[in-house]
Amino acid sequence: MTQRSVSAVPVIDNYEVRERMYYTKEHEWMKVENGMCRVGITDYAQKTLHEVVYVDLPPLGQKVTQNASFGTVESVKAVSEMYSPISGEIVERNEKLVNSPETVNEDPYGSGWIVVVKASHLDDELKNLLSHEAYAKYIEELIKKK
Repeated sequence: MTQRSVSAVPVIDNYEVRERMYYTKEHEWMKVENGMCRVGITDYAQKTLHEVVYVDLPPLGQKVTQNASFGTVESVKAVSEMYSPISGEIVERNEKLVNSPETVNEDPYGSGWIVVVKASHLDDELKNLLSHEAYAKYIEELIKKK
């Protein structure tokens, strides 16, 4: 497997893994910003799905539980569940994805984010998530199995 770094962003076999983020084995990422948790799907997930055509956004105020489904991402290839990396309440959702779901493919770690969660058990649940190094190793293992 090829591991290289482009502008300090690790790349595993053409899959970008951003630093200073947390990850799940279901391929969601989470970035803690002033006590809030911005959530999206990883570069690996969006490339595996291919062309995203619909994102099922949860309603504002919905309670989410760590590792429980909170919506789906649909592509021309498949429908995939999204799993919350953290427990809490949806306080913001990316309305841009309603009319431009392809933004998830174009910028999965930036303008393609899905929701913001106000975490209810942040400190306790962070230890259940993967660091960028651990997620990169996880992707390497998945690629080896292909």
